[in-house]
Amino acid sequence: MTEYIIIVAGGKGLRMGGEVPKQFLPVGGIPVLMRTLMRFREYSPELNIILVLPREQQDYWRSLCQQHQFRIDHQLASGGRTRFHSVQNGLALIPDDAEGVVGVHDGVRPFVSVEVVRRCFEAARSAGAVVPVVPVVETLRVVGARGATSHTVPRDNYRLVQTPQCFDIQLLKAANQQPYTDAFTDDASVVEAYDHPITLVEGNRENIKLTTPFDLRVAETLCYI
Repeated sequence: MTEYIIIVAGGKGLRMGGEVPKQFLPVGGIPVLMRTLMRFREYSPELNIILVLPREQQDYWRSLCQQHQFRIDHQLASGGRTRFHSVQNGLALIPDDAEGVVGVHDGVRPFVSVEVVRRCFEAARSAGAVVPVVPVVETLRVVGARGATSHTVPRDNYRLVQTPQCFDIQLLKAANQQPYTDAFTDDASVVEAYDHPITLVEGNRENIKLTTPFDLRVAETLCYI
């Protein structure tokens, strides 16, 4: 069965407060995005890797690969207007008659465990649509209109969603033919709108999304755990 991973890295990194997009910032001396690709190559040397980057960032990425002698084979696709459109561009590089599983992963989540990647791909072979999640450990409150009121909700009813989100290739291709809506916040929401159920599997707590300078400080620590 053929396996693909689409790694989406279209962020401008504005919340990091610098000019270099967050996916290119070094963590433990290695750019974040390279760490992410390395983790998926560790999962499988046969995995087909598709990296989605804004067109204007691709030359910089190629120069980084030369600088770090980065040799992991991958295809490049151009980023789109939204994550939904970026994934569409990545899917376009997968043959229309391909059978198997495709995962979609945030490029700035370099600490997903190999076991979680394996769990997601294996479950998707039978379930068709799989998302890794972790429990909520803090108290949650729902805020009313304009923040005037709020109330606690049972945290056991909620999960934090991670990536890679893995799907049957033909299912994700079909779901991504739907017209775009703002409700498509991740790939599971796209497939759910196509009326296919989502199966949850256990994620790993270290699989954080690097968004702020604080996240980078945490990432430096995770490199040595």
